[in-house]
Amino acid sequence: MSSLPPASTETADAPQLPQAGLPAPAFSPLYQQIKGLILQSLQAGEWKPGEAIPSEMELAARFRVSQGTVRKAIDELASENLVTRRQGKGTFVATHAERHVQYRFLKLMPDSGDASVEGPAQRHIVECKRVRSSADVARTLGLRTGDAVMQARRVLSFSGVPTILEDIWLPGQAFKGLSANQLAAYPGPTYAMFELDFGVRMVRAEEKIRAVLPTAEQAQALQVAPDTPLLSVERIAFTYNDVPMELRRGLYRTDTHHYHNELN
Repeated sequence: MSSLPPASTETADAPQLPQAGLPAPAFSPLYQQIKGLILQSLQAGEWKPGEAIPSEMELAARFRVSQGTVRKAIDELASENLVTRRQGKGTFVATHAERHVQYRFLKLMPDSGDASVEGPAQRHIVECKRVRSSADVARTLGLRTGDAVMQARRVLSFSGVPTILEDIWLPGQAFKGLSANQLAAYPGPTYAMFELDFGVRMVRAEEKIRAVLPTAEQAQALQVAPDTPLLSVERIAFTYNDVPMELRRGLYRTDTHHYHNELN
């Protein structure tokens, strides 16, 4: 991996003011540059989810910066749930297999307020197949129209009641070989399976939410009347360095559940 240039190469000349009408150059703080280099290593798979990354002292020597600069970079990575610190053990690559982050992206909660009572969702995989991407799916995932994608449809039920109908699209190259059996059989969160079987970690997501009425097919899948309002949630999930890796469109029943979010 390339490292930052030695500090001695920097000049002490006074900065030149930009010419009129030209934007001033943008410079990122040193810790942000170190954060970017660590992200490159995470994206390249140098350290897998759940594995320890080198110590602050080792990273400082690697990048030829102070330990405090490395600590500040790791602080930001930790605040973004990309790494986790364990007292006395070190810093580890965050993983969806960890209990406290397993369902960080699942926001549908029972009205009773206790998700542990109903347990994890039961999954019914309607289909999982390799197809050519449409223009809108390709644009969302940063692909070309017609590129291969894995397309899956599933129904998630809680206490035997169909509650979520999801359509999922994933880049075909990164998820080559994904099967309905994999989606159905993995006991933990789907994102944890993506990490384990395909080396892809979803680190953040963007969502659009609106109220809709279902089509006849969607109403049948969720066992609701055609005039039942549903919550439509479109999610784009990203891996490291904001690379889109999933488009997910879900329809949520909210007669016994609600969409819960915490804003900081």
